[in-house]
Amino acid sequence: MHTKGQLEWRIRSIVCVLGLLILVSVDGADVPMTILSSAVAIGAVCLDGSAPAYHFSPGSGSGVNNWLVHMEGGGWCRNTQECLARRDTYRGSSKHMPPLSFSGILGNQQSSNPDFYNWNRIKIRYCDGSSFTGDVDTVDPNTNLHYRGNRIWLAIIQDLLAKGMNKAQNALLSGCSAGGLASILHCDKFRSLLPATAKVKCLSDAGYFIDAKDVSGGQYIRSFYQDVITTHGSAKNLPSSCTSRLPSGLCFFPQYVVPQMRTPLFILNAAYDSWQIRNILAPNNADPEKTWSECKLAIKKCTSAQLNTVQDFRSEFLNAIPRMGSTSSTGMFIDSCNAHCQSGSVDTWFSADSNSIRKTPIGKAVGDWYYDREVVQLIDCPYPCNPTCKIVKDD
Repeated sequence: MHTKGQLEWRIRSIVCVLGLLILVSVDGADVPMTILSSAVAIGAVCLDGSAPAYHFSPGSGSGVNNWLVHMEGGGWCRNTQECLARRDTYRGSSKHMPPLSFSGILGNQQSSNPDFYNWNRIKIRYCDGSSFTGDVDTVDPNTNLHYRGNRIWLAIIQDLLAKGMNKAQNALLSGCSAGGLASILHCDKFRSLLPATAKVKCLSDAGYFIDAKDVSGGQYIRSFYQDVITTHGSAKNLPSSCTSRLPSGLCFFPQYVVPQMRTPLFILNAAYDSWQIRNILAPNNADPEKTWSECKLAIKKCTSAQLNTVQDFRSEFLNAIPRMGSTSSTGMFIDSCNAHCQSGSVDTWFSADSNSIRKTPIGKAVGDWYYDREVVQLIDCPYPCNPTCKIVKDD
């Protein structure tokens, strides 16, 4: 038997637990996916010819006229063989895309995403393999591969404009990894499509891939990106401010694009970006003896000589980003974590123990920069100085 006081306490406890579960489920619930079937008529399709897709969580209250458009990441395919390998997966077809939930910068809880929680929040699915830059009209009937990334991007943005983004007061174009690169490459175009009165900015998370030599002295990443551009017919869709000055192959590298950008940009990146260490600094073809295998998995497994090389790569990365103080409109959060993509999870975005620089978490840094509350240009000390770093898996 329970006394009346004990029963009341148990009821309050159950209500409290249910309340917490509701909060968790709301922030982590699957967000409905919109299949943009109308885009097929204009050839804006995934690698396999299926319609593109995005997830949309409508804004509310003070955020009803604010729009956050985030682009999914997932690498690139540089030739027919690689694109065929993606074609019948969620990286190349909306027919195979699994459900997803929103968290981090896309989260809907004020406590963990105070500046963007009630905005219209969109995640564009990535199914073209070119950072949304490709446009080849011809389709080889033997492969049925469609290289139409740029058409996908334009079709989805036009659909969002028709759904109310044409009345935006505030807007942020963001993305992770290949999507983070896309947020740079499409930033000024995005600005031009929105109302002149709107505050429009862009955020690149783990998308600042640098033009650097690998451990063998070769330029693997240059040839890789050139192959992507050639396969997808991307050159004509890269920023003309870059292609008018440099070969198109260099205009996939943010360091050659960002100086001419007109729209404010926030660069969120790890100086020891795990994808870049594995694929730019020490790609497999530059390390045939696999001496970098352990180091690429975790910096703490590097030899002293390898760590020196990794520290040199950090220096090269810092030299490739805009100089601190050159413009207050450019925001930066360059931590010393061995991570890749840090805005998509509440654990790294805005929590009590999330990745921080000088006690400033990423979510606060981005919000302060977006709303012009202060100039945000944070660059971390060298590895291994930051105890807040978490391991973040590639998008």
